[in-house]
Amino acid sequence: MKLILLGAPGAGKGTQAEIISDKLGIPTISTGNIIREALKSGTEMGRAAKQYIEAGQLVPDEVVIGIIRDRLAEDDCRNGFILDGFPRTIPQAEALDRMGIVIDKVIDIEVADETIARRVSGRRVCLDCGATYHIDYKKPKAEGVCDHCGSTLVQRKDDQPETVAERLHVYHEQTEPLKNYYADCGKLTVVEGQEELADTTRLTLAALGENA
Repeated sequence: MKLILLGAPGAGKGTQAEIISDKLGIPTISTGNIIREALKSGTEMGRAAKQYIEAGQLVPDEVVIGIIRDRLAEDDCRNGFILDGFPRTIPQAEALDRMGIVIDKVIDIEVADETIARRVSGRRVCLDCGATYHIDYKKPKAEGVCDHCGSTLVQRKDDQPETVAERLHVYHEQTEPLKNYYADCGKLTVVEGQEELADTTRLTLAALGENA
């Protein structure tokens, strides 16, 4: 099965991708991860991406698309894959179509902006051991202190309210139009994200015809 997962940043699609990957035995293709892998392996597309990253610029579509094309040609994608973070725009979706890649289903995990802002801005991270907490859902035993190593917990810049708001704005402007693009193809299924992870997982797997 060849899948695309859509959803605003903080909607939990990365977690759902991991669960589906384990359930179906197909790899999750995360744009950020494969760009890092391409940089490490020194592929032609990886070298092209490196030039932009070192200059502090966004990696352009043609390079990202080339990296995706190379990754999808690998043996572990023969029986399917899950795309998480690609496509992000209509031109990227059109490029995927031109590659001859036929997507079976697109799952859009819908979560209200207010809920995402609460989830993401409440995260706290230990910079020493990497443990994560939440001021509402996963509190440390002592406020602001990591349970595991006793170091101070911090709020990452990406999790600050103003950064979250900007990321959501970019999502609605650039990525959300993909919902109509894939709905017109008859491939879109919307899953309403739930407060409990297990409930969202149950709905996501049901949309794929799988049991939780």
